[in-house]
Amino acid sequence: MDPLGPAKTLEVREPSLGLRATLVIDNVALGPAIGGLRMAPDVSAEECARLARAMTLKNAAAGLAHGGGKSVLAGDPRMPRADKERLIRAFAHALRNESDYLFGPDMGTDETCMAWIKDEIGRAVGLPAEIGGIPLDELGATGWGLAHCAEIAAPAAGFALEGARVAVQGFGAVGRHAARFLAAKGARLVAASDSRGTVQDPNGLDVAALAALKAAGRSVLDYPRGEKRTCEAVLDAACEIWIPAARPDVVREENAPRLKARLVLQGANIPFTAGAEKALAARGVLVIPDFIANAGGVICAAMEYRGATRAAAFDAIAEKIRANTAALLAEVKARGALPREAAVALAAARVMKAASWRRFGIL
Repeated sequence: MDPLGPAKTLEVREPSLGLRATLVIDNVALGPAIGGLRMAPDVSAEECARLARAMTLKNAAAGLAHGGGKSVLAGDPRMPRADKERLIRAFAHALRNESDYLFGPDMGTDETCMAWIKDEIGRAVGLPAEIGGIPLDELGATGWGLAHCAEIAAPAAGFALEGARVAVQGFGAVGRHAARFLAAKGARLVAASDSRGTVQDPNGLDVAALAALKAAGRSVLDYPRGEKRTCEAVLDAACEIWIPAARPDVVREENAPRLKARLVLQGANIPFTAGAEKALAARGVLVIPDFIANAGGVICAAMEYRGATRAAAFDAIAEKIRANTAALLAEVKARGALPREAAVALAAARVMKAASWRRFGIL
């Protein structure tokens, strides 16, 4: 615990269903917490708490009237649909009275899962369009934000976005849309990975063809051209922009030297260890922290919660992320601080200011 939180941690167990889950509401000074439901076999309470803190900082940095929270559910997200629905509905029901938390989609969950939760307890964002939602993953809200972050950050990293080489670690909902939007701005995808391996081609990969393979349930290794390598080989790709868009802590002190990029846009939450970020900064690599770079999804979710249109949501993502990236870079230059240190200071100040207006300074 620290001055920001967490405000509440709940463990949910139902042995008869095989339900093992955790909710962490980190901070609600700015309003009810928004945070995704992550589903994976190896999730933990510690991971949940770290992700919840990242959401507190992300929502504050984005200027949203929401605090930070996260929930994790142990299980294989590819389990039979009926079993997955049973687990998610049971978890949601257990949290039916936790009105300070709004579910959203995350790794292993999607708009359909949010529809189940909405039906169960009436409290979810990132819903299917048919029931009034703005489907974040389908439209690529997070990827849209990453592309705008890149436009502001690339000059600070010393290169032009036009013609820049991009490598994406985790070619899923976030990674494939980031690649698509960056390609539209003139960048070139040269490497992409998923849970089976990495495909790379210095001449460029066809983003649409890779996305079609993933939509069909196949791997990037099924791409007909390019060199096929191991999952971790994406670390070695020669590129200007490297985007982690998968699990936490994929880049650590021991493998950080393998990165050849000049700019990292953290598409995943907590994808680097603190030591890795410091090591890369010492080499002159600009790392834009997760809660600045990948806030597009939660901005879209907050806009949906207030009844905004898709167009308004995407305009807000572009405006907020461009402004926040520029503010971060100015702070880094003025203070000589690491990007994460500067970003945390900016976001934490907003949270503490909001807390000062609440009864007894409740966070």
